[in-house]
Amino acid sequence: MSRRVVITADDLGREPGTTDVIAALLAEGQVSATTLICVSPEAERAARRVHELGVLPRVHVTLTSERGLPRWRPLNGAASLVDPDGTLSDDPLALGARGEADEVIREADAQLAWMRDRGAAPVAADSHAGTLYGLHGRSWLAEALHWCARHSLAFRLPRDPGPYVGGPLPPPLAAAHQRAVALADELGVPIPQTIATNRRTAAELGGYERLRDDYLRRLAALPEGTSELFLHPSREDAVTGPDGIVRTWEARLLRDPVWHAALRSEGVEVVEGWWP
Repeated sequence: MSRRVVITADDLGREPGTTDVIAALLAEGQVSATTLICVSPEAERAARRVHELGVLPRVHVTLTSERGLPRWRPLNGAASLVDPDGTLSDDPLALGARGEADEVIREADAQLAWMRDRGAAPVAADSHAGTLYGLHGRSWLAEALHWCARHSLAFRLPRDPGPYVGGPLPPPLAAAHQRAVALADELGVPIPQTIATNRRTAAELGGYERLRDDYLRRLAALPEGTSELFLHPSREDAVTGPDGIVRTWEARLLRDPVWHAALRSEGVEVVEGWWP
């Protein structure tokens, strides 16, 4: 076997600044994949931008809004997913406390149909803010895997969650994860060997070099098989709050000669997906 990695720029269509940065990175060949937020007002323009580049984004199933941006609305309008004003909450815990499985899947269907209607039929899916995984309350992971199987989609679920969570899962979560991996295999849903991303704030990192060192460490630790590193590159002025700078650091990393030298020296092949 060999080590392969999908380098994904998440959140295409989040807002114009993020779309522009991701489109530029794709055009430069700095990332090998992207994921599209279909519920954003920017989604139409974003879909056109990457279509012009010949890139097929994954569907980034989005069930929450983003703090600092005008609230998004679901495509399906499901009652259990929204606040009283009809918008998606920007608090994943609120969704985790009230979301109903059938309405979650109907919204995923609507977002997938939105992409297919625009000639961008994705071959894989993942979960914005981790809401499908039960990280913020109830889990819809089994339902998501059955949904992926029905639509012949790969799914971002790591066989080995350690690099993402930073160590072994607690026993109850580990057992649930093992059941999900077994279900993915039973259903024939392709999943990556592992996944990794930055989960620390700007204050915790302290600077760009610390972020770069962390990603270099993650790269060196990738196992055999196909894994995914997913980042959230953008412009600082496109993201409110103190951690907008982290997104600019990730955009900088993807163009950093030190990063590209590490990819070569580690012998890791960059690929577009973990599915056949």
